[in-house]
Amino acid sequence: MDSIAIQGGNQLNGTIPISGAKNSAIKLMAASILTDQPLLLTNMPRLADTKFLGQLLRQFGVEVTERDGADGQETLFHAREITSTFAPYDLVRQMRASFNVLGPLLARTGQAKVSLPGGCTIGARPVDLHLQALTALGAEIELDEGYVTATAPDGLTGAEIEFPFVSVGATEHALLAAVLARGTTVLRRAAREPEIGDLARCLVAMGAKIEGIDTDVLTITGVTSLGGTTWSVIPDRIEMGSYAVAAAMAGGEVRLTRSRPELIEALTARMIEAGVEVIPTGDGVIVRRDPAVRLKAVNVTTEVYPGFATDLQAQFMALMTLAEGESVIHENIFENRFMHAPELMRLGAEISVHAGEARVTGVEVLHGAPVMATDLRASVCLVIAGLAAQGETTVGRVYHLDRGFERLEEKLSACGADIRRLGGDGHEH
Repeated sequence: MDSIAIQGGNQLNGTIPISGAKNSAIKLMAASILTDQPLLLTNMPRLADTKFLGQLLRQFGVEVTERDGADGQETLFHAREITSTFAPYDLVRQMRASFNVLGPLLARTGQAKVSLPGGCTIGARPVDLHLQALTALGAEIELDEGYVTATAPDGLTGAEIEFPFVSVGATEHALLAAVLARGTTVLRRAAREPEIGDLARCLVAMGAKIEGIDTDVLTITGVTSLGGTTWSVIPDRIEMGSYAVAAAMAGGEVRLTRSRPELIEALTARMIEAGVEVIPTGDGVIVRRDPAVRLKAVNVTTEVYPGFATDLQAQFMALMTLAEGESVIHENIFENRFMHAPELMRLGAEISVHAGEARVTGVEVLHGAPVMATDLRASVCLVIAGLAAQGETTVGRVYHLDRGFERLEEKLSACGADIRRLGGDGHEH
């Protein structure tokens, strides 16, 4: 298994272009099932997760063509004919979000058999809300030996669906299914994440009728068919936030481009409070900090969008390990999302965790050590901490990182970081 080695202490200075959002790209890819016309996605990230889903779509008969376009990487999806509606466990288990092919397959063909996604290291994340939404739309669902078999021989029918709590995955899944349902569907307590707005706007460009985009009530008037379109994937706000924190942690001045600063305002407001300069530009932000001036401790509480993103909590915790005073971090979204805390403590951080709360007492300096990534966001938080730690930090199990960060070592190296990837044999590659 690969690892990443970081020699800490270098300031970051330069420009980092932000890739397309993983969490948007994988749902837009699922939307390609809904039409027999070509869907061209531009600003496409090349990640382990998009590769897994591409393999799954090919299983259904979707033509998937990756290429370099005039404006970066793009992928063409063409589901002329759905030749299979079976999603096997060995493909679905590699990425939970691939479960979201169930709704589009059902909407287009009237049937699907999809594996349940299996466990997730950061919490239960059950799919029961997804299944309840599809049942409300008229699907007949059976669970058998780890598979969901869904049928809607007469097609799906619009329904009023009120989610018991805000769920990004269930909102997206219901939206993907409802666009081809007969009649009107109303989704109440819908999630408002920017990636859902991106999916909804792409579906509208394909011919769907959706009102209330970016609000918590989505009204979908079903259409009989969708067409193709060309769509640019929204910039990845989690990647943007992660590099903003990396620049603040290491010190220096980094310009983040091809991004939208309004998507991470909850984070940048706390960074400014901690003593980091964040300056909006035409296509992103400049993040600047003098490492000789100590950061100030700031409290954060994770919330659904537009609140502080749970996917940026680990990165912010890394930043707070060097802040003056004590910061309290409340995690309200996932119940097991402080697994990075013990690894940060191996670098010399002072952190105490009680249930959904972590108290971080800032230290003067971190020291490099071998650490282990436990999930995607935890892995990048350890890289960020390693940038500021004295000596060498090696982060193991970086396959987690490859799920959500494109060319991470290359982007950080270009700004002066001493970072390299080591193969399982310990040699650089």
